Amino acid sequence: MCLILVAWRAHPDYPLVVAANRDEYHARAAAPASWWTHPPILAGRDLTAGGTWLAVARDARFAALTNYRDPSRPPRDAPSRGALVPDTLQRMLPVAERLQRLERDASVYNGFNLIFSDGEQLAVFESVVGRGRVLTPGVYGLSNHLLDTPWPKVVAAKAALGAALTRLPEQQPLLALLRDEQQADDARLPRTGVSLEWERLLSSAFIRASGYGTRCSTLVLQDRRGSVQFAEWSWDPSGAPAGQVSFAFERAQIS
Repeated sequence: MCLILVAWRAHPDYPLVVAANRDEYHARAAAPASWWTHPPILAGRDLTAGGTWLAVARDARFAALTNYRDPSRPPRDAPSRGALVPDTLQRMLPVAERLQRLERDASVYNGFNLIFSDGEQLAVFESVVGRGRVLTPGVYGLSNHLLDTPWPKVVAAKAALGAALTRLPEQQPLLALLRDEQQADDARLPRTGVSLEWERLLSSAFIRASGYGTRCSTLVLQDRRGSVQFAEWSWDPSGAPAGQVSFAFERAQIS
């Protein structure tokens, strides 16, 4: 994923709202979201390495991943970061224990950020700084840097999410913020080590570039009664709709 927005206990009726875009090369094959057998999670699947970028469990635990963008750190031959999401949800561990395990194992992978919930707490782990923390109720934005780094796309999307929360259960405002193609002015662009042209292309929430772009947009809404809605839209290389799946289920009791 290249943009993950999370509203955690920031709405009286919806304690969890996730809106996320996955940006990837279009040549990298992926399957739309579906229920996996092992582990039993709802997620899309990267057909190259077998992992995923965002998943939800029956008990409404969730995890989502972004890569850390820094061309000065060439990718190493390392395990796929897409394994971190299903691994996080495979066993129901308290957030503190999961953070300890991530701190122990993070150096094996190329740079990543993982935001996740055990159903009771929300946490983020940032491998480049080698630490994680539990998050308080609020609205959070994560792209390819640290949590809430004020990149223009993150700032704009968080503001749009705050407004969209007032219109729940409507999903269209959430999808609209994920489809925002407004690029930032050059003066506001981050400098992450890619070319200026790519900084511009990557500065919008929704990305269209040659061979690369936003592949899917995902919404997860859990209401206070425990009902979970999951919707995912797939996009073709031109940015046009290429498919949609949706699921609804009741949150299973955490034991």
